[in-house]
Amino acid sequence: MIIRKQLDYALARLFKGKAFIIFGPRQTGKTTFVEQLLAKVNKKTLYLNGDDADVRESLARPNAAQITQMLGNYEVLFIDEAQRINDVGLLIKIIVDRFKNVQVIATGSSAFELSGKINEPLTGRKYEMMLLPFSYAELVNDTDFVTEERSLEQRLIYGSYPEIINDPHNAEEHLKLLADSYLYKDLFALEEVKKPLLFEKIVKALALQIGSEVNFSELAQLVKADQKTVDKYISLLEKSFVVFTLPAFSGNVRNEIKKNKKIYFYDTGIVNAITRNFNSLSNRNDVGALFENYMIAERLKFLHQNQIEASCFFWRTTQQQEVDYIEKTKAQFLAVEFKWTQKSRNKLPVTFTAAYPEAKALLVSKNERGSFLNT
Repeated sequence: MIIRKQLDYALARLFKGKAFIIFGPRQTGKTTFVEQLLAKVNKKTLYLNGDDADVRESLARPNAAQITQMLGNYEVLFIDEAQRINDVGLLIKIIVDRFKNVQVIATGSSAFELSGKINEPLTGRKYEMMLLPFSYAELVNDTDFVTEERSLEQRLIYGSYPEIINDPHNAEEHLKLLADSYLYKDLFALEEVKKPLLFEKIVKALALQIGSEVNFSELAQLVKADQKTVDKYISLLEKSFVVFTLPAFSGNVRNEIKKNKKIYFYDTGIVNAITRNFNSLSNRNDVGALFENYMIAERLKFLHQNQIEASCFFWRTTQQQEVDYIEKTKAQFLAVEFKWTQKSRNKLPVTFTAAYPEAKALLVSKNERGSFLNT
């Protein structure tokens, strides 16, 4: 079993008088993570699954007397798929406030549902953590550096979801099932997604243009929808951890692009499942974009796993000068270019370096990527 990097972070925050909430895409191993966590604390645990109708019904109107009876002498309450339970925030609030010796751990796949149900009731009463597919660091720790370096093509094509890593021989089948059935389960259950076919068209259009700036107006014309619907569906994709966006960075240069966005997927295997392209890298013309998506997604995992707060962007001018990835933290200002094959020492645009001399420049290629994933 691969040990997750955030296990120590979670352990240090248990039994501190707050709930512990774990967000993340479906099928990223949130339940397994909690099982690893509970094995470490060795406390008597009550497990509830929000996908079970009887659990949802019994907790429909939580009150202190009912909760007292339910908890008994349990020391931990683990609520899986918590977003499926009505008033789950109120339930957790009552436990945190009145049952000081009980640790609540809750998982949820859908940020827009779960956060909406817990944020107001649990203000100041919760720790949060995002769990994404396996990271480069986790996979290196499980095997070794050389093995993971040799697995780069496998990662670009099939991604790093736990089921893919644990059963690589059936990776294509698993990914198709994930992309077709599980990934949008929360979204399709909402009344907000009234046009599933249009939604899938938008997802495919995004998968076909990773690494490129997304013009929402042009995308709306492409899928024959109004721009408000496109905006809404992309926002839902973000909130359910399918995609993330990088806004344009602007500061000192007059002709910088300020409003556009780039959209990436949290996992490249999902990209390929959506486009149904599992060809080897030697038979593809999108390797550069796939590599860029993979590296930025891995960087976000690194930031999450190390609790580093960062603002992430891309940079471009109207003259097409560009920097693939900008990252600003309290400690550093990174400017990164991604090149699958590095035949020459590419430099950042002079316009950028003149305007932002404090930025640390990195060129990341398939053979020089370790420092970016661990810096």
